[in-house]
Amino acid sequence: MARENVVKLFRDVQKNPSLKKTLNQANNLKGFVTLAQELGYDFTLQEWQDLTAFKVEEYQCEISEIPGL
Repeated sequence: MARENVVKLFRDVQKNPSLKKTLNQANNLKGFVTLAQELGYDFTLQEWQDLTAFKVEEYQCEISEIPGL
């Protein structure tokens, strides 16, 4: 259920600049999640972090071996 709420929030923010402005008033991530919860989006701070985190795998190589760097 948390995943659906995070996706819904992303979509709603794209369609509603007022919602984006409201959420941007949060001072930190915890405040952002609290605001989202007050607006009816049901997910926790940990769920938000899990669902929106970029996972970076570590490889043993030189920086110059990574394409684009």
